[in-house]
Amino acid sequence: MTGVSEVLVLVLLIACILILPRIFKPESDKNRSYGKKIEKFSVKLRFLIVVTLAYPLGMALFLKPWENNFIVFFSCGVIPVLLIWAAVWILSGKKKSNRKID
Repeated sequence: MTGVSEVLVLVLLIACILILPRIFKPESDKNRSYGKKIEKFSVKLRFLIVVTLAYPLGMALFLKPWENNFIVFFSCGVIPVLLIWAAVWILSGKKKSNRKID
């Protein structure tokens, strides 16, 4: 019988750890819609999103990865986009950390 009660205690602890923070989460995040978040995008961010979609599409039409050029397409069409977004992410984090110090 002790095995069953120990399992129930573990289930209760895990449920409390996972569920309670969601119950007591501030409601300001829930009320914000995606439309309002999208309206706050800067011109640079909107441009990067369009380039993110257009560049791999253009490279796909040019390199035709469906004709056994998938590795070339991945290295010329996908990896540059990933590297640019990584640089944007790193630089935005650096700018935010510099603002907190000042």
